Amino acid sequence: MAHIKEPKGVDFVIKSEPLTDADRKMISEHILAYKQKKNKVSTAKRKIISTKNKLVHS
Repeated sequence: MAHIKEPKGVDFVIKSEPLTDADRKMISEHILAYKQKKNKVSTAKRKIISTKNKLVHS
């Protein structure tokens, strides 16, 4: 991995502000909604595939 030099007069400071309780709650809700949506799509795809396999094997 290469070393990145800072240009003169520029500081690369990587420090985030602490999250508020409202921010944490919003992020948690977003992650939960994403996981639920992802699971629904996966389940639907599995049903289609299993239906196709049953038709082929019958």
